[in-house]
Amino acid sequence: MLQIELNAGSNWQREFDWQSLCEKAVKAAVNKTPFAELDQQGFTVEVSIKLSDNDEVQHLNASYRGKDKPTNVLSFPQIQQDLLATLANTDDGEALLGDIILAQELCDDEARDKSIAFASHVSHLIVHGTLHLLGYDHQDEAEAMVMEELEARTLATLGIDNPYAEDTLNR
Repeated sequence: MLQIELNAGSNWQREFDWQSLCEKAVKAAVNKTPFAELDQQGFTVEVSIKLSDNDEVQHLNASYRGKDKPTNVLSFPQIQQDLLATLANTDDGEALLGDIILAQELCDDEARDKSIAFASHVSHLIVHGTLHLLGYDHQDEAEAMVMEELEARTLATLGIDNPYAEDTLNR
């Protein structure tokens, strides 16, 4: 069973159901991968999500990635990719897949620049972050194409347009 632990900062709209959005995005992403069975296991697989601000994300980005600037989403996997398939053998009843943190101001600016709904952009970034927790990356063109295709297929199940459609045409 997938469990989402959410911590939303005060700068995030309180009237929106971020818990539900995050749960749907994480589950949709997991279910489009070879790790779909994680949502059906008899133990808990936890994803921790923090909806934060540019300052905190910039600090983490500088500390862990050596990049002293904010970014829209950071992911911190807690399970090595080669061990993900062995999660079914866990004996303690739970496993922390990893942490995802978003920067509200940057996410808001990006959504506005792309003329998309803020919630849709956040869903995309949660999907993106979840795929990183599952070992996907975009360090080279081939990896990026695989990850973008997986993101697009996942977002389609959530009723969200392909965010890479224009970029794909320009390649």
